[in-house]
Parts: sequence; structure tokens; C-alpha cells
Amino acid sequence: MTQLSRRGFIAASAASAVSFCLPARARATQGSLSLSATTRVIEVNGRAATVLGLVNAQDGLGLTLEPGQRFRTDLTNTLDFDTIIHWHGLIPPNAQDGVPNTNPMLKPGETRAYDFQPRPGTFWMHSHIPEQEIGLLAAPLIVRSEEDIRADRQEVVMFLHDFSFRTPQEVLADVTGGTAVDHGHMDHSARASAKGMTGTAGMTMDGMHDMGGMAMDLNDFDFDAYLANDRTLDDPDVIAVERGGRIRLRVINGAAMTAFWIDLGAVNGRLVAVDGEAVAPLDGTRFSVAPAQRLDIEIDLTSDGAALPVLALREGARERTGIILAPKGAEVPRLEALSGEVHPPVSGDMRQELALRALSPLPDRPAGNRRMVMLMGAMAPYLWTIDGSVWENRTPIAAAAGERVELMFHNMSMMAHPMHLHGHVFQVVEVNGSRIAGALRDTVHVPAMGSVTIAFDAGEPAPWMLHCHHMAHLATGMMTELAVSS
Repeated sequence: MTQLSRRGFIAASAASAVSFCLPARARATQGSLSLSATTRVIEVNGRAATVLGLVNAQDGLGLTLEPGQRFRTDLTNTLDFDTIIHWHGLIPPNAQDGVPNTNPMLKPGETRAYDFQPRPGTFWMHSHIPEQEIGLLAAPLIVRSEEDIRADRQEVVMFLHDFSFRTPQEVLADVTGGTAVDHGHMDHSARASAKGMTGTAGMTMDGMHDMGGMAMDLNDFDFDAYLANDRTLDDPDVIAVERGGRIRLRVINGAAMTAFWIDLGAVNGRLVAVDGEAVAPLDGTRFSVAPAQRLDIEIDLTSDGAALPVLALREGARERTGIILAPKGAEVPRLEALSGEVHPPVSGDMRQELALRALSPLPDRPAGNRRMVMLMGAMAPYLWTIDGSVWENRTPIAAAAGERVELMFHNMSMMAHPMHLHGHVFQVVEVNGSRIAGALRDTVHVPAMGSVTIAFDAGEPAPWMLHCHHMAHLATGMMTELAVSS
């Protein structure tokens, strides 16, 4: 039999590729793309579960755009409640950002057109209503570059989420003790139905980490399962790959409240991009990813034809999920959903962030606007704030379009916070007092009782969301605006 070249294998695999396995040359789509916010049924640990989803015209999740292709998309809400979808990491005009402070909610049955030029990279899309994101209203959003087209490698998406058989409203009520009702996401007219959001707090304190005598809080909620491409390790996503081939693994942490370690076992990988932005390659076998962050990892598969499990390890706990990269004929291992030991915390471990270096850093210029942003909160009562205020009482952070801004996130709480700024790419320039020329990002994990400083050039004059991407923290008020003036 003729041996396929690597390019031949990738091209041949395109016909059977699932939505999480991207062929090297995907078909360009003419005209507008379509997305539906809808319900769907998945199987979790042998049980059927109805969840939310963002489904494309081919019945797959999310979108993949080719180099130069515009984000020309019609989004239809087929749900029986209002929603709003944010294009996380892209920088559309503010009127298309998908947030209820500046965009109208999408009513049941309504279709809305979006049209803007995206930037290349690994992104994702999700509802900006906490209950809906907990309910899996999220999907990958990949924008491929010319370099992706030329590269001799296979692309694979690993989309992570945390899952509960309880309703998202019950999950949020359990975590917050009901405080999300009083200090919720925007005004109440912009919320999904919160029926059943009563009860008492039920936080778990597993994975506590000692910080000089103080205990760092991890994992507010024990979910029933942790998903990789909608599946658990009892029936993982097995992706056909070429023996000895090169993979670009696009990891998207779409989890509502969970940070993970991405573990490659004995195989060495190269972290080449974070949040869609290229970094100087960082070698390793284990990489951290906080909620809403993305990692692009290049992996050279071994020539022995063995399958490679790529695992996502829940921080401070034993739960894990993952996918399996399997060359033809490889034995697919059976893996347990629990590791033999507790995984270390991602929160507070800043070694990866300190080591990252942007390939195209911000131009060197002094900051004309420096500001400290205080992150505060506690587990009881469960309430999280920015500069001492919840969303309803926010004082926006002022900036002028075009000026260099530095924000120091000063975390005075015992939980880490993945802080996301809309409409901008920022550079990490300081971690716990150490000045660096770090990665370009849109979401940075700020350690408990620590600080991270970001720098960016203020963009379009508009109110841009700035918030923690832990859904229970966001729902209880940890959100403000960057108010950019002309």
C-alpha cells in the first residue's frame, strides 16, 4: 500500500473530521455563516443530558474561519429565553461585542447579523449570562492564519467545560448562597430566568493551599463531570492522527469555574501561543490554563505509533478529563476519571506566566495612565467586588483613546481571579512586583494575595467590559467597565 505523506494524511482526514479536529485546508464558506443558540443532548457518564449549545450550519459546534475571511455571521436564538453571545478574544466594534451593557439582548426567535474583520488565533464564543455559560452555551471560534495553511501539521481543538446534572440556576445558587440574585449580572432585565435560585452556600474547600499560614480557596463547586469536547474519560474523544506527525493542539478552557493543568505525559510539547497571541516557544509536558484562557501547543508525535492521551487535570483535586490522539492501529488506553493523587493548584503558580514572552510585544512607550484595580471578596458571605463595588455601583475606569494604560490588578482575596478585558489585547508587564515583557493576552490569572500589571493602548471610545471570568464571581458583582473616551 502506498504510504501517505503527512500532507496527504491531513487532506485525507478532512472528510471525516469532527468539529474539534480541524483539517489543514478547511473549505472556505461563501456568504454569511450561521449559528444557532439552541439546546442539544449529550451523554455524560452514561446518562443523557440536555445542555445548551452554539451550533453551526453543519450541526457542529462553533466556527472556523479561513485567513482573511470576515466574521460575517447570522446568529439566531432558538431558545425560549433571551441571550447574548460574546466573541471572546476578538475585537469587533463595541456594538457587536455581545454584552448586555451596550448591546440589546437577543430575543427568542430573533436573528442578528454580525460583520467585522477578525484577527487570527484561538478564540471562543459564549453567552455573557453566567447561568447560560454554566449550561454550556459556548463553543470554539478558530480564525486560521496563512501560516496555519502553509504548516505541515494537523490541527486539533480541545474544548474544556465543567458540567452538572443540576440546573445552572441551582449550581449558581449553591455556590453563591443566593447572593447572585441581589448582585447579579447587569440589571435584572438583562438576566436569564433565575427561578430556583435559592438555597444555602455549598462551597467545597478541597485543594486548599497554604500561603504562609493562610489558606487559598480553590474549587467553589464539585461538578458532576469535566468535559473535553463534550465527553468524559469513560468515552473520550479519540482523534485520528498520523504516526510521527505534528499536531497544533488548540486548548480552550470554556469551564465556568475550573482551572486545569494540560498534561502530555512523557511527551514534550511547545507552548507557542496564549489567548491567540504568539509567544516564544516554551517547552514542557504540563501547562496551566485558567478559565477563559487558551493555549496553542505544538506536539511532535512519536514514531512508534502509540496513542497519546492529552489530559486536563482539575486543580487541587483528582478529577481529570481529556482526549486521545491515536494513530491508525494504536491501542486506545482506558483511563480513569480520577488520578491517583491530588493535582497541584494552578491558582498562585505564576511560573508559566513569568516565563512567557510575546513574539510581537507592545511598542515601547511610557504609560500616561496608571491605575490600581482592587480585587476583593470572600467565601462567606459569597460576594466579589472590583474597587469595593459590585456592578450596579461600579465606578468605570477612565481612559482616553490611544493612550498607553497600565492597570495593576491587586488581589486582596484568597481566590485567584481570571480577569478579562473586552475590546483590547494587553501585555503582562509585571507579576507580584517582578517587571517582565510578558505575553499578550485578553485574560490573565491574578493570584490570591498577589498582583499582575497589564499594559495596553486604549481602543475604540466606548464602555468595555472588565470582569472576572469565574462565573460565580461575575454573577455576584466582580465586573466593571473600562470607559474609553475620544
